[in-house]
Amino acid sequence: MNPRPGPAMRAPLAPVLAQTRGADAALALALGALHSLTFVHTWGWALQLACVAWLAWRVQTASPARAALLGGLFAWAWLAAGIWWLFVSMHYYGGLPVALAVFAVAALCAVLALYLALAMALYAHWRSGRPALDALLFAALWLAAEVARGVLFTGFPWLAAGYAHVDSPLAALAPWVGVYGIGMAAALAAALVAAAWRGRRVAPALAVAAGVAALAVAGPVDFSRPAGALTATLVQTNVAQDEKGDLDYIPAALAWMRTAFLEARGQLVVGPETAIPLLPAQIDALDPGYWPSLREAFATPGRALLVGTPLGDAERGYTNSVIGLSAAGTFRYDKAHLVPFGEFVPPGFRWFVELWALPLGDFTAGPLDAASFDFAGQRIAPNICYEDLFGEELARRFRDPGAAPTVFVNVSNIGWFGDTAAVPQHLHISRLRALEFQRPMLRATNTGATVAIDHRGQITHSLPPFTRGVLEVRAEGRDGLTPYARWAGWFGLWPPALLAAAVAAAFALAAWRRRPGRGPAAAGS
Repeated sequence: MNPRPGPAMRAPLAPVLAQTRGADAALALALGALHSLTFVHTWGWALQLACVAWLAWRVQTASPARAALLGGLFAWAWLAAGIWWLFVSMHYYGGLPVALAVFAVAALCAVLALYLALAMALYAHWRSGRPALDALLFAALWLAAEVARGVLFTGFPWLAAGYAHVDSPLAALAPWVGVYGIGMAAALAAALVAAAWRGRRVAPALAVAAGVAALAVAGPVDFSRPAGALTATLVQTNVAQDEKGDLDYIPAALAWMRTAFLEARGQLVVGPETAIPLLPAQIDALDPGYWPSLREAFATPGRALLVGTPLGDAERGYTNSVIGLSAAGTFRYDKAHLVPFGEFVPPGFRWFVELWALPLGDFTAGPLDAASFDFAGQRIAPNICYEDLFGEELARRFRDPGAAPTVFVNVSNIGWFGDTAAVPQHLHISRLRALEFQRPMLRATNTGATVAIDHRGQITHSLPPFTRGVLEVRAEGRDGLTPYARWAGWFGLWPPALLAAAVAAAFALAAWRRRPGRGPAAAGS
């Protein structure tokens, strides 16, 4: 029997323990940053599992405070390495001083990291000591943290864990449980691998391998069916962000775009977000024939145009919109999920915007359950920029199966963020939406990625980013609802939130009953 260490024995261990803890903190930062690569290079999805498995392994025996620190550092590095490109929009295009822009990005990541920090603290507090069960708790709390980040304070679910698995076997779960369900499955797999490593047990690791292999072999289940097809021309304008609102450049950009629209071969022609960057009255003052020429060209049966432009006036408010022109008349879609500080100023922050004289928009939001654009036998559902990040909001359009979209169209302008990881990250977000709803997604962007994505989330046509050109594609519309479209359409994110809460509550109750003076023995005394 080994004696308990006395002061003389404990003293030499203190520096070693401090170094170990410091190494853990450094590893949490390094692996969190490494983890962010898998949201661009999605073929490396196994790396995402490995990084999360390390975190699960380290918090399995950590105190709540230690677990919170490791979880927070991991999440901060994950986000900072993944969304650093916000600095580009804040500094180069927003005019924010370098130091303040760096601080703003770091502070945003720190706030968003609190969700995972809290989740890991609760995990350390409630874990049962049974590795397989604790893996379930880890996954449930991971899910809770991601849902919270996705909905609170307008939500910012960019880099949610499931997006790293758009090319992994776990992608087969998308039409069932959506991106958050995939993230929970990945967290469960990672925690089981961590349990296997800590306990030197083979069974949990084999269970993960068997589950991944089964999904790879089975592949996705088709819940949708073909519903006709249409040809489309996707226009990529490649206008530099600092030239987009400059009257010295606008006339030439508009002229090129009109030519591209009129000469397009597709039935449907799609231009990017705010491709026409001025209000209709301003365009009329600059070129009175611009809008009439487009209306005349697309009044021909069998042709239609969707293009982004601002609409409104000072009295009624302004909207970031898509205008549709066809023989049926004019269609309008107004962006519903606006970007805080980009398209509206959150309450209480007006002073900050005025202090730095930031050139921010202040738009009015449109309805979440907007009607589709009916054309060529298809129900085409536009969404603008990062609106396709919120699958639960797009799902509202699927409540009525007879009116559900058959094709998604995303118009974006990622030019705000330069030649950065924002472009491929957003592309994979769109691919995940296509998988969840089993609908094609046509993307027309300013600087990329302009692509056609089929209902299996595969890219069928693409243009090189940061080039000007047109992409001729053929898209097959789809009917039929996935399970995800059904439950998310009616209940939003309440099902995953309630699942996470139920699992956490069960573990919290069990932990409470294990406390000294609680449980059956205490009740009978």
